[in-house]
Amino acid sequence: MVRIGLLSDTHGVFDEPLSNFFSDVDEIWHAGDFGNIRVSDGISAFKPLKGVYGNCDGTDVRLVHPYIQIMEVEGLKFLMTHIGGHPGYYPQNVLRLLTAHRPNVFICGHSHILRVLNDKQKGFIMMNPGAAGIYGIHNVRTALRFRVENGALYDLEVGEWPKTSIFHSEYNSV
Repeated sequence: MVRIGLLSDTHGVFDEPLSNFFSDVDEIWHAGDFGNIRVSDGISAFKPLKGVYGNCDGTDVRLVHPYIQIMEVEGLKFLMTHIGGHPGYYPQNVLRLLTAHRPNVFICGHSHILRVLNDKQKGFIMMNPGAAGIYGIHNVRTALRFRVENGALYDLEVGEWPKTSIFHSEYNSV
């Protein structure tokens, strides 16, 4: 059993509400737009981190995190990239990745819209944790956590926080 915390689009913010929400997870996965390397380093110091860079991330983040991550956990194959679309609206480069790697779970960020959908046509679960930071079009900060065991997802939970609430920490850029 592995407990995963999933977030995206922190844009420079990893604060107390997020660390509290992820206190019991084994790993944190970040689907891009860290905002700066300090956020990546702070999350890595807190929990083991797997991430991908986003379109707003600079060279410092891109040197640490790849464009895509492919992970096998407890019998499930995960594919994570930042810009991924959603069922019926995947960019061509993402369609090629999905065809080549055939994940059980596809993870992306970028839209700032929380979505967990069963893509029955493609045969996988699509997850976008929304945006955990305070910058962008979203009204509520969101993140996900779940458990992976014996080839299945369990106990999916959504964390939500007001966009206006920010707890300053050494990892924030604001």
